[in-house]
Amino acid sequence: MALHFESKEYRARVRKVLKSLHEQKLDGLLMFNQESMYYLTGYDTFGFCFFQCLYLGADGRMVLLTRLPDLRQAQHTSNLTDIRVWTDEKGAQPATQLKDMLKSLGAGRKRLGIETNAYGLTHFNGKAVDAALSGFCKLIEASDLVSRVRMIKSDAELAYIRKAGRLGDAALKAGIEATRAGADEGDILAAQQAAVFSGGGDYPGNEFIIGSGRDALLCRYKSGRRRLSKRDQLTLEFAGVYRHYHAAFMRTLIIGEPRKRHLALYDAARDALVAVEGQMRPGRTAGDVFDAHAEAMDAHGMKDHRMNACGYAMGAKFTPSWMDFPMFYHGNDVKLRSGMVFFAHMILMDSDKGQAMTLGRSYIIGRGKPEPLSKHSLNLIVR
Repeated sequence: MALHFESKEYRARVRKVLKSLHEQKLDGLLMFNQESMYYLTGYDTFGFCFFQCLYLGADGRMVLLTRLPDLRQAQHTSNLTDIRVWTDEKGAQPATQLKDMLKSLGAGRKRLGIETNAYGLTHFNGKAVDAALSGFCKLIEASDLVSRVRMIKSDAELAYIRKAGRLGDAALKAGIEATRAGADEGDILAAQQAAVFSGGGDYPGNEFIIGSGRDALLCRYKSGRRRLSKRDQLTLEFAGVYRHYHAAFMRTLIIGEPRKRHLALYDAARDALVAVEGQMRPGRTAGDVFDAHAEAMDAHGMKDHRMNACGYAMGAKFTPSWMDFPMFYHGNDVKLRSGMVFFAHMILMDSDKGQAMTLGRSYIIGRGKPEPLSKHSLNLIVR
């Protein structure tokens, strides 16, 4: 088994989830989030794009229902011993086979939590699960049960996240070195990704984002490449990734002489990040962090150009997104605790002038000020 943590680590995680299960008076949990499966068992796959479910009973028993191509994947990467396969064939009904599995486990008439807010459970399959289990057991929404447990990272997890931070710094260095007038975006992207892979890292939960010229104002990946002009702007959003644990970064680089607007945008972003760092402490809320960001941005007259969120948690994530729970936005009352990890991104997009500025890095929440996962300077990068 290619487990990334010691057995006692997994046992501790199961105990924490079972505690939450008992507190919510649930007899079991149906997990469709790949992150939940990986967290509890080490099971590592992208096969969640098909129907699969991990069952955890209140007695601690775990059983995986998956497709045949993932049987060996589970055997090689997880600590699971009870792995069952649903049948690929015309008219396949994996939800019915899930019911059969639960029946064999004595889960009939039980209160079972279910993760419905999961990339691994399409609306089509969700309706099939509802129909198959109707009258068999009582399903209780529990999408955030494991997510809330995963928020607080163990020392072993933090070691992987710090490694991800070092890989992110390597990617930033490689990206800076590849950036110059006339450079192809594809070469910059390749340099960043190569730095992560050659350092022992993994594919990210979503694509690295790269955009220059007017596309520097985008916060999403898009296909197509261009060469940088003599006076240009380049926005990079990327992550160091190790054992699926992420540390995200975001920077806008200036090629040639910075424009006055770029300097004003940078000053606002830098002040906002400093304000955010001041709120990233145990006992403060995710909403407090956002409000500090908004107040600093607005003091610079940037209200029309900032975002309505300024970061989110980091952890072990799978495609299609490295964003984890919770997020920094106004009114979010989730309290910060030591051991949480967050990506704080200061994003300013002035569409009227066609100019962008971003500044962001990941942090570990500790007892005092947050620990940045990047050693790189926050100074404006000019190439």
